[in-house]
Amino acid sequence: MTNQPLYLVDAFTDKPFAGNPAGVCPIVTGDFPSEKWMQSLAMEMNQAETAFLLRHEDGTFHLRWFTPNTEVDLCGHATLASAHILWETGIVPQTEMISFSTRSGILTATRNEAMIWLDFPAEKATASDAPTGLLEALGVKSPVWSGGNRMDWLVEVENEAELLALYPDMKALAQIEVRGIIVTTKSEREGADFLSRFFAPSCDVPEDPVTGSAHCCLAPYWSERLGKTELIGYQASKRGGFVQVKVGEDRVLLGGHATTILKGEVKI
Repeated sequence: MTNQPLYLVDAFTDKPFAGNPAGVCPIVTGDFPSEKWMQSLAMEMNQAETAFLLRHEDGTFHLRWFTPNTEVDLCGHATLASAHILWETGIVPQTEMISFSTRSGILTATRNEAMIWLDFPAEKATASDAPTGLLEALGVKSPVWSGGNRMDWLVEVENEAELLALYPDMKALAQIEVRGIIVTTKSEREGADFLSRFFAPSCDVPEDPVTGSAHCCLAPYWSERLGKTELIGYQASKRGGFVQVKVGEDRVLLGGHATTILKGEVKI
């Protein structure tokens, strides 16, 4: 049995108790624990995601993400939190880029003063009629646009008031065979180009506070419509948070801050 460090980090915020909390568990000695153990710890942490990190001999890191009930293919806020911890604890010098090997390929993180930038794949949505029952479960009668990518479904609604008023039927929404549902609209407020909310009840995450990976879909979507390659998204959850994005041909840079809330140890 060994003790490994364990952290709770608020991501996509520069102040505590905002943004999106993520567990971060760097494995500093030995190999990854069993998948069952990692899933159990993620359930115990009860955050949208808990990240597990293992350093390779070449200095890169293997990164895995678990919700309370499943391992997922891509997660932005837990990657941001992981990079923050690696730099804050001195595991990686703050001037060095971090490279993660993941289910979604190689992802990198760089630091510009307090801002962390993640290089992620663009996850464009293709226009299509929404799956049966999805709009009814959301409470959206007349979407402006709908479509999906390999993970999520994207729905644009008419305005901010409609977005904020949504109160989905989570039980019905959990039956839709997608990781999550992104609902978005053009921003009517200063400081943001677009707004969004993200629901993933099938992953035991009814509403996620700030979803970095959803912005891999939102960024190219709004870039095309607003004619801009650099935008700011605000996820209008109860906690709320800003995600800066820079859109390339097939990649998206996600920018945000992070702050450590708790640190301790876990026995493996």
